Amino acid sequence: MQLTYILIAVTVVVSFSAFNRPDVKARFMMNPYNISRRQQYYRFITSGFIHGDHVHLLFNMFSFYFFGIAVEHEFAITFGSMGPIYFVVLYLLAIIVSDIPTYWKQRDNPVYNSLGASGGVSAIIFAFIIFEPTADIYIFIVKAPGFIIGTLYIIFSYIQGKKSNDNINHDAHLFGALFGLLFCIVLYPPCIGEFFQEISGWMADKF
Repeated sequence: MQLTYILIAVTVVVSFSAFNRPDVKARFMMNPYNISRRQQYYRFITSGFIHGDHVHLLFNMFSFYFFGIAVEHEFAITFGSMGPIYFVVLYLLAIIVSDIPTYWKQRDNPVYNSLGASGGVSAIIFAFIIFEPTADIYIFIVKAPGFIIGTLYIIFSYIQGKKSNDNINHDAHLFGALFGLLFCIVLYPPCIGEFFQEISGWMADKF
C-alpha cells in the first residue's frame, strides 16, 4: 500500500475522532501559548492530523491524494529504497516546520489556535512542482503550469499572512511550501538546474 493512502487514512480517522470529541480537538490543536508555557511540543505534529470540519479535511486530503501519489513515484525513481522514508520525513517535518513561525508570532496569545495538514500538503505540492515544474495544475476551472501556480501561491500566502484577517494560517501554507522546495534541493541539488531547464524548454515552445 502506498504511504499516501496510509497517511490519509490516519488523518481521516484522527480528524473524525476530533469532530466528535471537542476535548480531543482542543488537546491536539496548535496552541503556541500552551506549547510555550506548558511545553506541549506534541501539538506541532498532532495539529496536522486534525481539521476544523469535513470540508477542510476533504480539501486537504483531496490535494494530498493527487500530489502525494506523484511525489511518492518521483522519490522512488530519484532516491530508490530511501524514497519512501524521505517522503514520510518530508510530510511530517513540513507539518512541524510550517508551524514554527506561527509559534513565535503567537506564543504569548492564549486564544490563538490553528489546525490542519496544510503545511505538509503544501510541502508535497511544491516537491511535485520542483520536479515537474511545467506539469499542469488545475485550480477549479483554471489550468496553468506548476511553476506559475506555485509562484502565485507563494505571493498570495505571503500577502495574506501579513494581513492575518481571514482565520486561515497562511504562514503555515507559505513556510510549508518553502520547506518542500528546500527539502528537495538539499537532498537532490541537480533538481535546481533541471527545474530551470524544463521551464526554459517550455517557454521556448510557447514563445
